[in-house]
Amino acid sequence: MAIEVGTEAPDFELNNQHGEPVRLSDFRGERNVVLVFYPFAFTGVCTGELGAIQRELPRLQDDRVQVLGVSCDSQFTQRVFADREGLEFPLLADFWPHGEVARDYGVLDERKGCALRGTFVIDTAGVVRWSVVNDLPDARDAQEYLKALDAL
Repeated sequence: MAIEVGTEAPDFELNNQHGEPVRLSDFRGERNVVLVFYPFAFTGVCTGELGAIQRELPRLQDDRVQVLGVSCDSQFTQRVFADREGLEFPLLADFWPHGEVARDYGVLDERKGCALRGTFVIDTAGVVRWSVVNDLPDARDAQEYLKALDAL
């Protein structure tokens, strides 16, 4: 079960597609975070969802909001995926221990070894203010993220 709105978001440190460590707590007091878990790079629905985020990036990410994508893929897979799809936001590798962050957020499908389609909007205090979790085949709507950010 996914963590609930109103709870403190679990902190983590994961490498991005360039091998650089990214900590959720580094954004505390500075920027809201849109944390987007996705199952696998290069799959149809994931590619479409992250492409929609990229198209909306000028409205989604600015000096007060950071978008972070997370999957259980390796950082090397994330790098090729980001480069190929022209994704200009960090893709984080929840590779090892496999799915630990997805598990902490309650969105790891243990049988398939991948994250469900969970999105969490986290405010500058580190509190989850909005979330949605969809099953693997069900795409999310990036417009909903904009509405959630407007409500902060």
